[in-house]
Amino acid sequence: MVMVPAVLVGLAMLLPIAYLAIRGAGATTEAWELLFRVRTLQIIGRTTLLVVVVTGFSILLAVPLAWLTSRTDLPFRRVWSVLTAMPLVVPTFVGAFLFISVLGPRGVLQQALEPLGVDRLPAIYGLPGAALVLILLSYPYILLTVKGAFQGLDPALEESARTLGHGRMSTAFRVTLPQLRPAIISGSLLVALYTLSDFGAVSLMRFPTFTWVIYQQYQTAFDRSIAGVLSLALVGMALAIVLIDSYTRGRIRYHRTGSGASRKAEVVRLGRWRWPALAFAGFVVVMALGIPAGVLLHWLVRGLLVGEPLLLLWSATVNSLVVSGAAAFVAAVCSIPVAVMVVRHPGRLSNVIERMSFTGFALPGIVVALALVFFAVNYARPVYQTAWLLVFAYVVLFLPAAMGATRAALLKVSPSLEDAARGLGRGPLQTMRTVTAPLIVPGILMGAALVFLIAMKELPATLILGPLGFKTLATAVWSASTEAFFAQAAAPALLLIVISSLPMAFLVTRDFGESTSSGSDYS
Repeated sequence: MVMVPAVLVGLAMLLPIAYLAIRGAGATTEAWELLFRVRTLQIIGRTTLLVVVVTGFSILLAVPLAWLTSRTDLPFRRVWSVLTAMPLVVPTFVGAFLFISVLGPRGVLQQALEPLGVDRLPAIYGLPGAALVLILLSYPYILLTVKGAFQGLDPALEESARTLGHGRMSTAFRVTLPQLRPAIISGSLLVALYTLSDFGAVSLMRFPTFTWVIYQQYQTAFDRSIAGVLSLALVGMALAIVLIDSYTRGRIRYHRTGSGASRKAEVVRLGRWRWPALAFAGFVVVMALGIPAGVLLHWLVRGLLVGEPLLLLWSATVNSLVVSGAAAFVAAVCSIPVAVMVVRHPGRLSNVIERMSFTGFALPGIVVALALVFFAVNYARPVYQTAWLLVFAYVVLFLPAAMGATRAALLKVSPSLEDAARGLGRGPLQTMRTVTAPLIVPGILMGAALVFLIAMKELPATLILGPLGFKTLATAVWSASTEAFFAQAAAPALLLIVISSLPMAFLVTRDFGESTSSGSDYS
């Protein structure tokens, strides 16, 4: 039932790879030899180091924050649930420039410290700056998936461990963390692929990774086959990350085998750790959200004081909402057959389909955009220069965001429930509609929200594929900031953050307990 749509989704995701293969086939010997030069190996090393650093520190931030905002009596827990997820709406190129303006040479911090005799701060450029920006703006990928997993855990398992003599720490490491494993891995995969494909932060922080080198080749070199060959190497790195994900995930089952517990888990009293926990959450929010929002407000007020018009760009806002919403819906629908194929029918074909579906997330937006331009001009001219092509590009780029959340939700649904429904005479479609779908709706909604948020801030694909005169909030911010009109960039940037925060606030504060109460038992 799901094989045909899953295969079709996987083939659609391969269009950029087909474009790269065509470019690679026409490449010269010199272009292929470029892959084995020392400079290319250095780029691979820098890119790998950045991915490892960002993913590792994102886990260290996200898992404790998910626990604090899901299971404890942290003061104003609902507020922190929203605020800790909000950095996901800040584009990396905006975040990088804002951090440079605060922490860079002659930045706000240095000017504030000059009366104390500090005339030079450590350089923020390079790996430290790129990693800092990407960690603070991408850890919510893991946070949101882990929060969803926390809400679906069966508290009876933890209570049984405590009854058998395990303390809180032992229960956390022996019972809770193993159940969170699929959510942590899914979120980490998104962070790793997002870091691999990022252009905004690495370019502004002057840390040359594959995406920056590929962009320079597209912009400056007449022979684009070199960029195509480098992009194929980037795809190879993405596939390697997906293979590591598959190996790490293993074949452990995470759904329960019994009836489980329908009640919520007991709230953990932090006691004397309440205020250190509050300080930790506050520090992360200030660094990831407070500094960018504060600098944007500074630009906005400064511009208004000197007579700059307040540009809210309502048409750009509508365009952003329409294309991002359409992409979120299509990606959520496409993620269902692929997730069902991977989880319920594991095998060589499902592994291939899964890897095909994840490759687009590791490609720079400019590569995907140029690939779709090539195919639209040659094979689908009616959709060229239409919003439909832009929506399709978003789906290719961000389908893994929907896939990770849907797959994590489906892993917690016991196949015995579906077998029982089939045994009672229900067909495959009816079983999916009445049994499986209601249980995985929270994961589907979370995946759709992630796609919506990422699509709202997507830049390169929007610049290339958007119809003539088509503006989104992201392109409006980019146009103003590249011309150094920072006051004009502030209003659409703040509007982008506010609009994106609405679905985020709804999802992170919604109680998914009843619909995801299928706890975890594994063997």
